[in-house]
Amino acid sequence: MTPDVDLTLPFPGPHPLRDRLLALDSDLFAFAAERNWPGAGPVLPRLSRSANHGVLWLAVATAMAATGTPTARRAAARGLASLGLASLTINTVGKRSVRRTRPGLGVVPLSRQLKRQPITTSFPSGHSASAAAFATGVALESPAWGALVAPLAFSVAASRIYTGVHFPSDVLTGAALGAGAAFAVRGVAPRCVEPERSPGKDAEVPALPEGEGLVLVADAASDTADQLRALREALPRAEVVECQPLDVRAELAKAAARARVLGVCGDDGAVNAAAVLALRHALPLAILPSTAPGRFARDLGVTGARELAGAVGRGEAGRVDVGRFRCGGREGVFLDACTLGVHPELAWERERRSGPVGGWTAGMLGALRLLRAGRRPLTARIGGRERPLWLLYAGNGVHHRTGLVPGRRGDLADGRLDVRVVHGGRWPGPRLLAAATASALPRSPVHAAVEVPRLRLADVPGGTFLTHDGEVTEVAGELTLDKLPGALTVYRPAP
Repeated sequence: MTPDVDLTLPFPGPHPLRDRLLALDSDLFAFAAERNWPGAGPVLPRLSRSANHGVLWLAVATAMAATGTPTARRAAARGLASLGLASLTINTVGKRSVRRTRPGLGVVPLSRQLKRQPITTSFPSGHSASAAAFATGVALESPAWGALVAPLAFSVAASRIYTGVHFPSDVLTGAALGAGAAFAVRGVAPRCVEPERSPGKDAEVPALPEGEGLVLVADAASDTADQLRALREALPRAEVVECQPLDVRAELAKAAARARVLGVCGDDGAVNAAAVLALRHALPLAILPSTAPGRFARDLGVTGARELAGAVGRGEAGRVDVGRFRCGGREGVFLDACTLGVHPELAWERERRSGPVGGWTAGMLGALRLLRAGRRPLTARIGGRERPLWLLYAGNGVHHRTGLVPGRRGDLADGRLDVRVVHGGRWPGPRLLAAATASALPRSPVHAAVEVPRLRLADVPGGTFLTHDGEVTEVAGELTLDKLPGALTVYRPAP
């Protein structure tokens, strides 16, 4: 490695303002070197070394992502993207534009100096730019996480002056450039703001302070014990029926015949079956999620027994849309979404492999497996034109787009289907791999998205599988997807 300070360049001529600023910068550096920094001795040099090549910020981003919260993951990703842009700018333009030598170490105590001195030019500070870029990027996505990261970033920037490798102006300019890089990234990828929750139009339902009249059927095989215990404590007069998965539908039918309010606790299929019975018997529905709430319960604002019990006790409910599919003499409903094509197989492969290799890699491996098995896109007639489709996704309500993937639904009674398609088209294999690489259904040349109240597909080939809320059925011929606006009444906390 060679230094990027070109010693053959002529020294610039005198310039009164510049010379005054440089002298002030040198004086501030000497002043900082002469001061005693309490508690900094054992910390700042190590912190400065840990930030080499962005290692410190990669570790922080990994720890944030490990928390499992979507906000933390998005903030970590934005921070790393900002850091990458800042590093690229500093190393390719900044340091080669102003070839400033490093400060002299004569005034810096030996105990502060780094064992390995940097040999690149001094202006601006790359460490400070990376620290500011990461912290600002995180803060632009999540102010709370930004507040936690900011002291660490400030300490890294201060360590560059403390160890004598940068002048104060190097650090300030680097920090400004880093923050600018974070704002530039935000301009390209704006912050994801969840929509205001509107879980259906308000509906009149009975208030059951102790739960009398509520009959809730629970899948005993699901991870529901804690939620059921909490519900029994909050609504002691509610009737809870626990049964095996194969008996859930039969028990729901019995419960619908005697209940004032039909309740269900189980997977998406159980919730779908309960919704069908609630529609048939004109009953309000109460959904108790298991340990991990499904998307419909989450969008309702019901994440556990506490929220459901409060809504049932106070009589808070909303009327929400129900998606419907019809094909020949077969008809079904969906609260979350229905899909055609390879989605069931991709979802199964992702679930099977995601443990050891992660979700993104599992999606890629699943796509490769389908291609190796000779799977081809299905063909359907849409709008009078025959089109090859790898996947068609129809969500019950418009999903807020978190970055490139579907997110939460802001309004559960908007009368719209959120339809997204992965085209087959020319080069179908690369298109499927591109869709799997993108992880979901982004807007790109291999995808299309539209919001409609009704969709009709003709000439769907026999043997095509349609999934709706986790249930699978076979369709062929003409398929119609539409909405039942405000058809289902569901207990949920008031917005």
